[in-house]
Parts: sequence; structure tokens; C-alpha cells
Amino acid sequence: MTILNKPLTRRTILKSTAIGAGVLAAPGIISSSALASSGELNFTGWAGYPGMTEKVFPAFEKATGIKVNFTEQPDQDTMFAQAKISLETGTSDVIEPTLDRVSAWNANGLLQGWDTSKLAMDNYAPGLADGSADELATIDGQKLIVPSVWGTEALVYSKEDFPTEYGKASLGDLFNPDNMVTVRGHSALAAMGRWLDAQGKLPKPWIDGYKDEATMVELWDIALAEAIKVKSNIVQFWNGENDAQAAFRTNGAVLGLCWDSTGFNMAKEGFGYLAPAEGAFAWNQGLVLLKSAKNVEQAHEFAKWVSTAEGSALWATAFSANPVGKGGIDLMDPAVAEFYKSSFPGDAVSKMYWWPSQAAWFLAKRGEYADKYKAA
Repeated sequence: MTILNKPLTRRTILKSTAIGAGVLAAPGIISSSALASSGELNFTGWAGYPGMTEKVFPAFEKATGIKVNFTEQPDQDTMFAQAKISLETGTSDVIEPTLDRVSAWNANGLLQGWDTSKLAMDNYAPGLADGSADELATIDGQKLIVPSVWGTEALVYSKEDFPTEYGKASLGDLFNPDNMVTVRGHSALAAMGRWLDAQGKLPKPWIDGYKDEATMVELWDIALAEAIKVKSNIVQFWNGENDAQAAFRTNGAVLGLCWDSTGFNMAKEGFGYLAPAEGAFAWNQGLVLLKSAKNVEQAHEFAKWVSTAEGSALWATAFSANPVGKGGIDLMDPAVAEFYKSSFPGDAVSKMYWWPSQAAWFLAKRGEYADKYKAA
């Protein structure tokens, strides 16, 4: 992802927000039509984030008069399945996948484009809804996803049982038989691939595996074989936030490749969150409008509100991640900013690895590899 051909990083985004400029941004302006609006919106999003129902949706309803009917799902595969069902039932209007999944969702005929004239595209921090992010989000001239939050997947570690520091912590630690580890299947294989790549042990760059199926099979076969050799240290595979936390609390994991929200939520229990030497995985999450959506006007008001300083700050706070709206960072708990500062010291931000776009064929193959890994 780039901004004017420069790498998109968390530092780039923060510099472009009000906090980076040292100016407090004005609150986002809600249109008069939104204030006069009424009705409901059927939204499907991520499970395990109570702040959504406790604070985010009530604030949106207060601002617009629109009630959110929320369906929680643990992962994107179940969201994808629900989107397919919704083509027949119309039970969902808006869903929140990640940017790298959009091409696959679109290939399955699930999406319609957002009417950007009904949004407030200038609300977004530079680089999140323009540049290469826009290239991934726009297919056949249609804007198919707008940002909601962004964050990372890096190392959650026990400060007592697995003390480490930036520069020392590595993706390779996940595959050390001495460490009790939790991972999700496909991320672990990608971590193995990137670790092998960093050591010069792959015939081609790992990133090339996202471009065509033959190269993917060649590289993922290697990663799978190497990961299976050291699988005995995996105490639990996680799929969503709740089971990721349970891996540490219940099943004895001292190290994991997990979302930043897991690291933040586990901080009070003696765990840290740190970018590996090879760079943290980074993701952009966003809102898609289903082709079968019944509440299209309400959906646009929803997406627009999420892009405001208030909306983006509340959304990011619920996920313990980064806001997408200009000025959103100014409204967040200082503890969140401090968390990210300690998690990404030195050159860690410049090394972040943004998940590439993943086509339908890739996701299908990736799922097969993850299943083989977990079943081995």
C-alpha cells in the first residue's frame, strides 16, 4: 500500500491526522438527512468485541436514529457463508471483511458498489481510502469497500515465561519446539514462509505465491512441510478473539501470533505485544455493501459515520486498533497510543507486512493448506 509511491505505515497515517499535525480536528459533520433518518440496519461483524454493542452502536443510533441489528461471527469464513445465504434471504446489509478479501467476495457476486457521493471520502486519513488501497477496493469502477479500522498481527508473549525484546523476537520463535504456542492455521504457514524467505531458504520470494497458483503451491508446500515438523508445540489453533485469549489463559500458551487486540486485552495479565524482527502482519478492515442489502440508505449513513473522528475512534477503541478517520486518534484512550508505541519501537513500523490481495483461488488453496496443517 502506498501514499504517493511511499510505503503506507502507521507512522505515515498518524502524521497525516490531526495529532500528527498538532491540530485538534473538528468533529465529523452528520448530514441533516442522517439526523432525520429512521429505520434499521442489519450488520454482520466480528465476535468478541463487547464495545461494539456497549458504545459504538448506541452512539451511531443517537447520531442518526438508525438502529443496528448486530450478528456476530468469529471469522471471515463464516461471514462469507452468511453473505452467500443473504443473497437469498436479505438478512444482512453490511459486513466487515478485510481489504484483501474483497476480490474474492466480488468474484462470488456478493457485493454492490458504494455510492461515494453519499459518503464523506475526505474524512479518511490519507492512504486508507486512496492510493493503492483504493486500487484494491475499486473493481470495475465500483468502490466495493470503505475502511473501518486497521491493525496488526504480531507476537503476544508472556513477560514471565517468554521474556523477549524487539530485534530478538522472531517469527522463528513460533516454530521452536521449546515454546508453547497458539496460532491460526493460515497465518502460521505465512509466518513460516516469511521466516524461510528471510533466511534465503525459498526458491522464490514468498510474496510471489500470491500471484499465481503454481507458484503458491510450490512455496506453500515447503512452508507446510516445515511447519508440520515442529507442530508439537502448538497448544491451540485460534480462529477469533475469544479462543485466542483462551489459549493463554487456559491452555498454557506463552507465545502466539495474534491480533493486536489480543495483545492489548492480555496486557493486564502479564503479556506483551511486539513486532517480530521480520515485521508484523498488517491488515485493513472495512465495510462492504451486499448486493442483497435492503437498507441501502441506512448503510451509507453507517459507513459515513464510521469515517468521522468520533465514529472511527469508537470503532478503533472497540477493537483496540487504529482509527481510520482524521482526528480519530485524538479521541482515543492514551493507553492505546502507548500500547502501539511499545509494540512497534525503532524501525518496526517501516517493516510492517501488509496482507496482499487474495483472490478466490488463493483463499481456497490457503484453506486446504491450513486444514492439512491442523490435521497433521
